[in-house]
Amino acid sequence: MSSSPFNGFPKETILFFAELAVNNNKTWFTAHKPNFEKYVMTPARNFVGAMGERLQELSPGINADPRVNKSIFRIYRDTRFSKDKTPYKTNLGLWFWVGEGAKFENPGYYFHLDVDNLMLGVGLHSFSKPILKAYRDAVVDPEFGPALAEVVTQVAGKGYGIGQKTYKRVPRNYDPDHPNAELLLYSGLTGGIEIEHPEALHAAKLVDYCFEHYRKLEPVVNWLQTMIERFVE
Repeated sequence: MSSSPFNGFPKETILFFAELAVNNNKTWFTAHKPNFEKYVMTPARNFVGAMGERLQELSPGINADPRVNKSIFRIYRDTRFSKDKTPYKTNLGLWFWVGEGAKFENPGYYFHLDVDNLMLGVGLHSFSKPILKAYRDAVVDPEFGPALAEVVTQVAGKGYGIGQKTYKRVPRNYDPDHPNAELLLYSGLTGGIEIEHPEALHAAKLVDYCFEHYRKLEPVVNWLQTMIERFVE
């Protein structure tokens, strides 16, 4: 997946984003693009290759593609519908997804690095309409519903947050008194943690560090993948 070994993100990666936050404009970015390529994109590509190989242990067939708009998120912000017109993101986002088809129609593993923190997460951030319907049917299914409740309890018990509860009411045609009614309020299903930069960030052992978190979060990915295979029409 990558021809070069991953040796960590250098301190210059964080420095680049810190300076970009202060100089978020095209003139500065263009002048400093060689640093972007050297300190952000090169280690990012190498990390995608190394992390992708490791994630095969959890999710065989994982998609880890070290290209922009594949596993590497674009640095350019979509400002069309935002009041904030700054053109560049001040973080690195990476996505490793499981399954065929569109990458955001499948669960996966997320990596987010910014000036202050590292965020590691898994799941599906926002369900499409077909997957949302399938998810709700699975939540009330006598087999899949209890399995999900157990996964959420297990992952939360290890100190990870469970996210994407956005609805205030149980959707129509579903029992508001169902044991899993709380899970019917979710528009996506994610698990993750946000932490200050670990020592491992600047070394090759970051792959092992992330893998250990992903391994503990993997039940969320596995449940979602099985749910999609079984319930999506």
